[in-house]
Amino acid sequence: MSGEGNGVVTGGDRRHSPETRPMTSSTVTVATSQQRLRLNPNKDHKPESYEDLELEFSPAIFSSLERYLPPSMLGVERNEKVKFMREILVKYLPLGERNRSQRHREYRQKIMSNYQPLHREIYTIHPSTFFTPAFLKAIGDNSEEGYRSIMSEPSPGIFTFEIFQPRFCELLLSEVENFEKWVTEAKFRIMRPNTMNKFGAVLDDFGLEIMLEKLMENFVRPISKVLFPEVGGSTLDSHHGFVVEYGKDRDVDLAFHVDDSEVTLNVCLGKQFSGGELFFRGVRCDKHVNTGSHQEEIFDYCHEPGRAVLHRGRHRHGARATTSGHRINLLLWCRSSVFREMKKYQKDFSSWCGECLHDKKDRQLQSIASTRSELLRKEGE
Repeated sequence: MSGEGNGVVTGGDRRHSPETRPMTSSTVTVATSQQRLRLNPNKDHKPESYEDLELEFSPAIFSSLERYLPPSMLGVERNEKVKFMREILVKYLPLGERNRSQRHREYRQKIMSNYQPLHREIYTIHPSTFFTPAFLKAIGDNSEEGYRSIMSEPSPGIFTFEIFQPRFCELLLSEVENFEKWVTEAKFRIMRPNTMNKFGAVLDDFGLEIMLEKLMENFVRPISKVLFPEVGGSTLDSHHGFVVEYGKDRDVDLAFHVDDSEVTLNVCLGKQFSGGELFFRGVRCDKHVNTGSHQEEIFDYCHEPGRAVLHRGRHRHGARATTSGHRINLLLWCRSSVFREMKKYQKDFSSWCGECLHDKKDRQLQSIASTRSELLRKEGE
């Protein structure tokens, strides 16, 4: 399965006591293989900046991850912290993926050296011109009550709300069209967002990476911290941002899948279209991703231009056929390296996986029934 986009279908705090001796280069290799990230961040620790380093991953990921380092790692030199964190991060990028990552960096650099943006004002976050006043007020309040006041939750774990002003949607659509025109004229082979969509573009590839990073950090993460804490909503530290296009001469629909994200923001930018409904079928962990759906998990959603849908990446979904017109959506997959490391040591995901929760309730009912039978048997004796 893949995401609206390129989904990947794919867990306890295991801390070790601090070392009694100072950490040195010779001990880092051992520590890396033995120590685990903290479950909760060290809020008193001020992370270092990694902006000046040539890294495989975004510098922001290292700064965010540093708060979760074991106590014995907090005082070591920065390059040793990088080694420690990099080993954790590359677990999610096998050698083949790392080679592709290098090629992708070269591809992106070629674009950045040649593509001339049409609307430079959208490459930096300008809250008052990007977002609706109600959305900005909710972000400022930073409370569950404030967020829910601007949202609908038509089905558990699926939130819809107005987010972008029409003018911003128009400018972003225009920028995407300009990039696609440049790609055609330059005879440049474009990398699509994923293996499922034959149309669309990765926004990070032509300069919007920093804007989308700020969108995730300052606007999606505060909401996710409140609404999705059990899947790393408070520790989102990387993203994949792209647009997908549907219509008669574009992709038509999208198969049933999960996203390669902890939290997904899906915003319909326009234009005029019919069809293209999202269908949701329950949240699942890796073990249960292909299980059936329960009646209460079945939900269909109709896109509206300018309106966002926010849901867990593991919330199974697909897109029905766009029967007329042209639909373009912005997708922001938000990921947490901390959550991905932690969940490897967990076995029960009943706090968010529908099937784990169903199994847990079944076991509880069986235990109650067994206890009741035993009590009745003793009474009879």
